[in-house]
Amino acid sequence: MDLPQITPLAVAVGLAVAVVGWLLGRLLGAGVAWLFARRGRSPSSARVFGKLVAVGVTVLSLGAAVTVVFPSVKPVDLLGGIGVISIAAGIAFQTVLGNMFAGMVILARDRFRVGDQIQVGEHAGNVVEMGLSSTAVKTFDGRLVLIPNQMLHSQAVTVQTGFSAVRSSLRVDVETGNDLARTREIAVRAMSELPQVLRDPAPQALLASVGVTTVGMDLRFWSGARQMETKEAMDAVIHAVLTAFEKNGVATGDDVRVVDAGPELRRILEGPGAPRGQGGPDYPGGLAGPGEPDRAARPGSD
Repeated sequence: MDLPQITPLAVAVGLAVAVVGWLLGRLLGAGVAWLFARRGRSPSSARVFGKLVAVGVTVLSLGAAVTVVFPSVKPVDLLGGIGVISIAAGIAFQTVLGNMFAGMVILARDRFRVGDQIQVGEHAGNVVEMGLSSTAVKTFDGRLVLIPNQMLHSQAVTVQTGFSAVRSSLRVDVETGNDLARTREIAVRAMSELPQVLRDPAPQALLASVGVTTVGMDLRFWSGARQMETKEAMDAVIHAVLTAFEKNGVATGDDVRVVDAGPELRRILEGPGAPRGQGGPDYPGGLAGPGEPDRAARPGSD
C-alpha cells in the first residue's frame, strides 16, 4: 500500500491555510458579535453566536488544510466522515446537543437577558449568565441555580421584568356598617400618595365579595417590575391603607360565620357529664332511640 507523499511545501501551505482560517474565524466572529450588538441584541447572544461563527470557520479551515497536506483526501470524503461522526455524537450526546440547540433558540428569540428576573417552576431569581447548554439564575435568597436550556425551552417561563411595571393585588375585609364609597376613596387616596405606587395606571379599590358581616375589597396598584419594588410597594400599601382606615374610623375584620349546633355537638361541647338526648339509629355515640334504654349507659354492658 502506497502512502500519500507529504512534502514540506504542502505542510507549509496547510499550516498557512489553518492559521489564516483561524484568524478569519476570529474576525468574522467579532463582526457577528458587533452586528448583533448594533441591532440591539443581548450581549449573551452576540457572544455565543460570534463564537459559533468563529468555531465553524476554524473547523472548515482545518478541513481545507488537511486536504492540502494530504492530496489523496477528497473534500467529499472529509465531509462524509464529519457527517458520520456528527451522527454518532448526536446519538451519544443527545441531551447535551438538545440543550445546545435549545440555547441557540432562546438566544435567537431574545425574550429575556442577563439581569432580568424570571421564574421557571419553583426557581425564581435574577439571570446572571446565559450559555449554550444552561442558564444561571441567582435566586432571591442568594442561591445559584443552573437551569438546562431544554427545560427553559419546553416549560412556561415567567419574565418578571418583561415590562417596566406590574400590578399587585391585596384583599381587605371591611365591615358592612362602613360607608363603602367613602372607604374606597380613603383607600385610593392612601395608595396614590405613596412614592412606590405608580400614578399611571392609577390604583383602584374594588368591592369583590360579600360576607355575613364584611365586604371584601380588592386593592389594586402598579409598581416597578422588580421583585424588591413589588415587595416594598405591598408593604407601603398595607401600612398606609390600614393607618388611613384607623384614622378615619373605618372598621375592618374577618367575616363571622354562625354555626347552628345539633344535639350531638351540644353534648360534646357540654362535656361527658351532660345528659344524653333521645335519638335513633342515626345518632352516633350509642344514643338510644325513642323507647329504648341507653345501652352505652347501662352498667355491666361491656
